[in-house]
Formats: sequence, C-alpha cells, structure tokens
Amino acid sequence: MALRFLRTLYGQVLIATAIGVLVGHFWPTAGTAMKPFGDGFVKLVRMIVAPVIFCTVVAGIAGAAGAKTVGKAGVLALVYFEIVTTIALVLGLVVVNVVRPGAGMNVDVATLDAGAVAPYVAAGKGQSAIAFGLDIIPTSIVDAFARGDVLQVLLVSVLFGFAIKSLGGAASALVEFIDRLSSVFFTIVGFVMKTAPIGAFGAMAFTIGNFGVGTLAQLGTVIACFYAACLLFTFAVLGPIAWWHGFGIWRFITLIREEIFIVFGTSSSESVLPRIMEKLEDVGVRRSIVGVVVPAGYSFNLDGTAVYLAIATVFIAQATNTPLGLSRQLMLLALLLITSKGAAGVAGAALIALTGTLSATGHVPVAGVALILGIHRFMGEAMAVTNLIGNGVATIVIGKWCGQLDEARLTQRLGAPEARADDAAAVDWVYRIR
Repeated sequence: MALRFLRTLYGQVLIATAIGVLVGHFWPTAGTAMKPFGDGFVKLVRMIVAPVIFCTVVAGIAGAAGAKTVGKAGVLALVYFEIVTTIALVLGLVVVNVVRPGAGMNVDVATLDAGAVAPYVAAGKGQSAIAFGLDIIPTSIVDAFARGDVLQVLLVSVLFGFAIKSLGGAASALVEFIDRLSSVFFTIVGFVMKTAPIGAFGAMAFTIGNFGVGTLAQLGTVIACFYAACLLFTFAVLGPIAWWHGFGIWRFITLIREEIFIVFGTSSSESVLPRIMEKLEDVGVRRSIVGVVVPAGYSFNLDGTAVYLAIATVFIAQATNTPLGLSRQLMLLALLLITSKGAAGVAGAALIALTGTLSATGHVPVAGVALILGIHRFMGEAMAVTNLIGNGVATIVIGKWCGQLDEARLTQRLGAPEARADDAAAVDWVYRIR
C-alpha cells in the first residue's frame, strides 16, 4: 500500500511538500535558496498553457460546436461566474464579521511599513474596467502567445476556430493537424508533471524559509478564518451546485486530488491548467466548452480570491480600528465585484486587487496591506485550490446547461452514491425484463 502511494503523483507531491516544510523550518537559508525549483516548474507549465488552450479551443469549435454553442457557453459562463463569486464575497464578509480575527489588535497605521505596499499600489494603477477590457485584445497574434496572456490567447483561439469552421471541408486537413498537435502538447504536459514534486518542494521550502512558521502563529486566527471560509464555500456552496447537476463534490475533489496537491504546493492554480482541462474532457464535458470556460474562469471565476479579498479587507479595518458599518460593507461588496476581476492575469493579482480596493474605498488604510504581506503566501495556497475546484465545477455546470455534456459518462465517473445505486437498479431491472 505504501509503495503504491509513493508511485502516485499526489503521493510524491505530498511527501515533497512535507520535506519542503521541514527544510524551510530547520534550514531557512537553504529553504529560501530552493525558490528556483518552484519558479522553474510554474514557468514550464506556463510555457505550454497557451498552445494547449489554442489547440483545445480551435479543435472544439471547428470539430462539433458552432458559433451559437460557443456564444451561449460564454454568456452563461459569465452569468454563472458573477452569481457564484458574489456568493463567495458575501460568505467571506459573513465569516470575517462573525469571527472578527482583527478585533483587539489595535494596530497604529503610522507604525506600518507603507513602503512594502507601494509596489502593489503602483501595479494596480490603470487597472480600470476599460483598461482591462482593452488589454484582452493583443497587439498581434504572436504577442498574445509570447506574453502567455490567457484571455488574449482565448480570443485569438476563438476567432481562429470560427474562421476554420466557416471554411468547412476546405480546412479539414488543418483541423486534423491541430488535433494531432494537441496530442503532442498534452504528452509534453505529462513530461512536465513528472517534475511537480520538485516544484512543490522548492515552493514550500522557500515559503517557510522566507516567512517562517512564526508568522503563522502571530496571525493564525485570520489564516484559520480564511481556510474555514474556503472549506465552507466548497462544501456548502459548490457542493449543492454539484449535487443539483448530478455529481458529487467529494468525488470530483478525489478525481483532481493530484492537481489539488500540486496547486497547494506551488500556490498557483495555473500550474495545472492543462491537466484540469484534460480531466474535465474525460468526465464528459465537450472540448469546445472546456476550451472556453476554463481559461475564462481563470480570470472571472476566482472564488477563492473573492473570499480572500472580503476577509482581508474587513480584517485590516478591524485591526486598525477603522469603522466599517453595514452600509459601507454593502458598498464594499459592490466594489469587490469589480476589483476582484480588475487585476486578473497580473502577477500578485490578489494583493494588487486588495490595494486597489482599499484605495477606492478611501476609508480603510492602504498601508494595512502590510499586515497581510507576511501571510499572503500561506493564504494563497487555499485561495488557489478553491479557484481550481470552483472552475472545475463551473465547467461541468456550463457543459450541462449547453447540452454539451455526456451525462452517462459523468454519472459513471462522478455520480453521487445514490445516483449510482439508481443506475445499478435500472440496469438490473432492464436485465430481468430481458
């Protein structure tokens, strides 16, 4: 049993993560030096993300889906994203107001290191809704792939797919080539994933070595509050959504456990984007839906980030004794619906969005972000995992709404126990009739 566990990718990643924690704790200097391993793994994955999205989207649109199906999927996805992220924000606000992790800290804003926050404030400038929308359009097709911007690549891929679809049989050879090219890129993904344990080790060793376990002890309440909110959102919000659409949330989590461990170890949900697309196709979601919803979700359906922003903002207000009544929190909710998406795709997006939110309120001190900097990485792990699970659930749901889901395959792979029992009873009944 132990040998079998060691042979699995999630087992190797889990052990590598634990070793990284030990190295970072007992030999912090050596742990900090392991950072290139984590960064290298994430860069390897990002290297392959753009071509994987391109091949998946183009093959999906040109193969079976038309403009109407893809357009419907896009609209329904945006509606779903907005509803679910709103629920995530409300849940975060409720949890932080009940637990009140910042109460009694009595932090004097003047004593905070505003200089540490300055880079995030500067990075957040110009991230308005209009600037964000225009940034989706690349300078050139080549530039979209060179930058690796997920939304830009998605736009190019959709246009390319529609163009091939309009050419009909004349482009059949090109469709076949792209389909085969897709197989090559997914094979490369398989090679890259073999280095996941090394990446998880390097990222975790750096995190513990650089920030230390002491940081966890000092601000453990807000971290625990955030992790509890993420768990609550996963099982109390995503769980019923999954059940309503014919699959079990726990079985889905079990299916993507390898990806969850990789994301937790690297604090990056992007590190498994190609793998999660492949697994969603495997459970029955059509390629055209996976190709559109997953990349879009990485910018617009950041459930974990939404929970983080709500909790972090109110925590800073509590810690600095800044009054934040019901009316101001409702205004904050409306603001977060915009800022939680305004910095998508930018490095350190959650911190940039947080500073942008505080700046826009004009009430909660921006310097308070310094309280979060030390624990952001630890919160980022749960944030990334929640984003991953949320996007997976969203893709299956949109696939079902659009009639682009093999429900028999979904039930076979992810069906709730009662659903599988009903299926077994039905099969038995048919057998007896025969």
